[in-house]
Amino acid sequence: MESVQITPGSVSLDQWRSIYFGAVPVLNEATWPRVRAGAEAIARIVARGEPVYGVNTGFGKLASVRIDEADLSTLQRNIVMSHAAGTGESVSPQIVRLIMALKLGSIGQGYSGVREETVQLLQAMIAAGVTPVIPGKGSVGASGDLAPLSHMAAAMIGESECDTPSGRLSSRDALAVAGLQPVALGPKEGLALLNGTQFSTAHALAALFETERLHASALVTGALSTEAAKGSDTPFDSRIHEIRGHAGQKDVAARLLALMAGSAIRESHRIDDARVQDPYCLRCQPQVMGAALDIVRQAAATLEIEANGVTDNPLVFAGDPDEALSGGNFHAEPVAFAADMLALAICEIGSLSERRIAMLIDPALSGLPAFLTPNPGLNSGFMIPQVTAAALVSENKQRATPASVDSIPTSANQEDHVSMAAHGARRLQSMLRNAEAVLGIELLVAAQGCDFHSPLTSSETLEEVRGTLRQSVPFMEHDRWMHADMESATSLVRSGYLANL
Repeated sequence: MESVQITPGSVSLDQWRSIYFGAVPVLNEATWPRVRAGAEAIARIVARGEPVYGVNTGFGKLASVRIDEADLSTLQRNIVMSHAAGTGESVSPQIVRLIMALKLGSIGQGYSGVREETVQLLQAMIAAGVTPVIPGKGSVGASGDLAPLSHMAAAMIGESECDTPSGRLSSRDALAVAGLQPVALGPKEGLALLNGTQFSTAHALAALFETERLHASALVTGALSTEAAKGSDTPFDSRIHEIRGHAGQKDVAARLLALMAGSAIRESHRIDDARVQDPYCLRCQPQVMGAALDIVRQAAATLEIEANGVTDNPLVFAGDPDEALSGGNFHAEPVAFAADMLALAICEIGSLSERRIAMLIDPALSGLPAFLTPNPGLNSGFMIPQVTAAALVSENKQRATPASVDSIPTSANQEDHVSMAAHGARRLQSMLRNAEAVLGIELLVAAQGCDFHSPLTSSETLEEVRGTLRQSVPFMEHDRWMHADMESATSLVRSGYLANL
């Protein structure tokens, strides 16, 4: 597999993206002196005997309880075992790898006090494809993603289960097959592994990368729908967008113009079209999709910072004297806001697509046969796929309610305000699947609509799209089993083919 060398604290979004899609992270050699310095500082702090949260004290509401030096290793094991209290369907191995990589980047900066051998084990597990089984539910996004990250840490000490290239195994067996040994946790290491925002951030990053692909795909289906409706490309004229000024709007308009460039369908109605203006779902694509692009970019900026942050507690600063400072970097409010922005973008991308579907099947608006079937009445055509798209869009609207405005006290009111970032980020995957299906339906509908304009053709790019779709989904002359066609089109969207044109 491809490997990507990362320097903790300065990993680019492109590098995180490559890791999400399969690259193996390898820590830069400059990492190890920083890791050793942090671990040595923890050893000196322990030797001084001063109370330090999570090192020689209890956790949460039990922070005032001192722990004997002989029990420090047991303390770290106990926190992992007691906090591994997640529930629900397990997280996909692809996202778990990203969680592990983010944790690697965080503890690799040396402020967590984790020993070199523990960091090396985490890196080796990723390289070997040993991914802990992590239940998806149980984090409120502060004090860190405790429950899910505890499941990750449990695998490192030989407890729980892992997914491997050979299937799901006990963690101890999975490590053994990979030639690895469980780690015995030192002071603070259990707390460092399970505290932090990596679960929430990984889900948000995964959604970011897939939302970028969804957005780019929706511009292609939107352009094809504009062609099917014999819509105008005048609303995409750069002069319109320059005088408003939003970067996303200008970029979307330019992309739509490029997608339609050279279209004979467009030229056929440039002079004699009686319509003065197209419906908003066509005409306002730069404004809606541009606004969505802007907030996706804002979310990306937030998540790039978060992915490079150190978010456990306390944080260790080596020096004279060595200090362990308690703070609140584990609070995932930035991730919660970013996830909510992505939810809004996903929702609107699907919503605008559904409106184009509804427009194309309505002969009063599109000028095409009702429900895009040559023989309406005997055939229902695309009547019910539009209903399905409406159902998916409505579901996404319900799921787009901001998670960040919610909070609930935990740990006997010691942790009295939480971010709900984990829920906010985790729900994005199901929203993406819904939106991809909506775009798949639009792809079918738009291609069918363009077929009615034959022998006129669209642009070279859009004709390539139609040709690719028609390899698996022929023109629908009569009603047939619609589900198979929808799955084929949605798979094409999900593959990233449209986004990479």
